[in-house]
Amino acid sequence: MCVKIETAVFETSAGVSGQLIASTLPEIAFSGRSNVGKSSLINKLLNRKSLARTSATPGKTATINFYKLDTMRLVDLPGYGYAKLSASEKQRFSQTIEHYFDDDRDLRLVLQLIDMRHPPTANDLQMLDYLVECEIPFVIVLTKSDKLNKSERARRLFELENELADFEGVQCIPFSAVNGEGVEMLRSILDEVTQERGE
Repeated sequence: MCVKIETAVFETSAGVSGQLIASTLPEIAFSGRSNVGKSSLINKLLNRKSLARTSATPGKTATINFYKLDTMRLVDLPGYGYAKLSASEKQRFSQTIEHYFDDDRDLRLVLQLIDMRHPPTANDLQMLDYLVECEIPFVIVLTKSDKLNKSERARRLFELENELADFEGVQCIPFSAVNGEGVEMLRSILDEVTQERGE
């Protein structure tokens, strides 16, 4: 990997759209429902234990968190779909995320996380539709792959073909924060998309 993961630092958090930092580097955004494992994925990609703070409490990541590397930024978006959030909090999250996507940013790729053990939620499918509509490149990361045995995994991969039939041709990558499955492939993808356009 050309990107030096040891250079990664937490940069800032944005709770409202006015706190978003200027887009001065290629960005990779991490999207998914609450507690799907975005922070765990970021930590694994960067070979850190707790750079991105994980929480057992869904909905805890209420801000857009920016992590700066030498040639890119990783952008951890707030998890969606947590029922206990107030209507005003949900609206604030939604507005901040929409402003991020609508902003003139050098967004190269969205890693859309879906729990491999379960069918995509309505919110997951809505997010995928949004990315397609906005013509934002994305890859689906199937988290918690280590929690399935061989037959369960085969069944879920087969079922996902039907569940994601509207998004034919999109790359799906099984990932585990426990055994590291998918890490090297994802690092290569991030490297590739951030080296484009002459970087």
